[in-house]
Amino acid sequence: MTPMPRLYFDNAATSSPKPQAVIDAMVDYATRLGGSPGRGSYFEAREAARLVRRCRERINDLVNGEDPDHIIFTLNTSDALNLAIRGVVLGVLESDPRATAHIVTTELDHNSVLRPLNALIERHPGRLAQTRVPADPATGRVDPDDIRRAVGARSDTVLVALNHASNVTGVIQPAAEVGAVCRAQGVLFLLDAAQSLGHLPVDVRALGADLLAFPGHKGLLGPSGTGGLSIRPGVELRLATVREGGTGSQSDLDVQPETMPDKYEPGSVNAMGLIGLSEGVQFLNEFRFAGLVGIAALRAHEVALMHELLSTLGFIPTPSPPGGGLGRGTPALARESGSIPGLTLHGPLDPSRRVGVFTFSIDGLDPHEAAAILESEFGVLARAGIHCAPLAHRALGSTGALRLSLGPFLTVDDVRHAAGALRELAASTRVYS
Repeated sequence: MTPMPRLYFDNAATSSPKPQAVIDAMVDYATRLGGSPGRGSYFEAREAARLVRRCRERINDLVNGEDPDHIIFTLNTSDALNLAIRGVVLGVLESDPRATAHIVTTELDHNSVLRPLNALIERHPGRLAQTRVPADPATGRVDPDDIRRAVGARSDTVLVALNHASNVTGVIQPAAEVGAVCRAQGVLFLLDAAQSLGHLPVDVRALGADLLAFPGHKGLLGPSGTGGLSIRPGVELRLATVREGGTGSQSDLDVQPETMPDKYEPGSVNAMGLIGLSEGVQFLNEFRFAGLVGIAALRAHEVALMHELLSTLGFIPTPSPPGGGLGRGTPALARESGSIPGLTLHGPLDPSRRVGVFTFSIDGLDPHEAAAILESEFGVLARAGIHCAPLAHRALGSTGALRLSLGPFLTVDDVRHAAGALRELAASTRVYS
């Protein structure tokens, strides 16, 4: 009897498996080095510092940053977003006791944006306000003109936060256009790249992103406990620190150093995790598919898988050859029913407008029950719930849904298996309803 496959379709939460090079690098650090970067002059500490620096440089190159020292390592994207949001707000409110601030967000934002902002509003009553810009119900995208109007409505607007790619619908937002609005209006632009970095080309200069928050454990294929914030040079002058402590540099000072990256990296960094993350980034740089290399190859691979899933489920026609076509001519609806009665997709049909995050509803079946059946009967590992994005689900009219998300180690056959499982689930629900 052939054992049931265990197919991981929860890469939007964290990527799995990790490249072997990531694991090997972490084991090498743990068994050969073990030194704390920047905390000793002996070889092991110097070598660990060199490897952590290489991670900083590789990520800076990946996002086309201006200075590796402006890649700040954090625990995850949530930690990076907290640093960005709290740093901007406190930089304004603490500089002048009479100052007020206004931040523009969207209804697609993750709790990692909603919660720190709401906490700050509660702690600074009357001094901090936000405007949430809705997404177009037909496309799931935010209109840059709506952002422009929200920014211009108040003279104390200091920040716009945008989710680059939705962890609910997969829709890609017009980040470059929003960045241009922010630059023209003189406000900071924070881009949440939790679902885009490692899946799409992300260029902070081209996108106009003053602050880019990203995870290490998702698209970059590193371990949990890693992430970062890219800070455009000059923005650190407006960004307050939210934690202070030892840095291994300028230890004679009893205040936090102003030099980068030490200003925002108190305490010992997660050396083992960052050395593993560095190899995850290098794996992306060397990824090959359909004659392409790097992020372009990863994007083409994901597009091919998206075509396969959408076509197998009857949402779009037969998929294009691997690496070809971006779904031109297909509609981009935020909620669509395909050829399978009872199965609804939340998100665009055109792969050029989305990343590989697919959220489904099955009539008559609770999403948590659907996820349990997918695992127990088909070996498909998916996630159910509201995915820490309650406003996005509310905009969809959803109280929870079933999510499948793609990664670089999944194959066309894996996607066909998952699509077949969804077909059977929808069909069985119709029979017993």
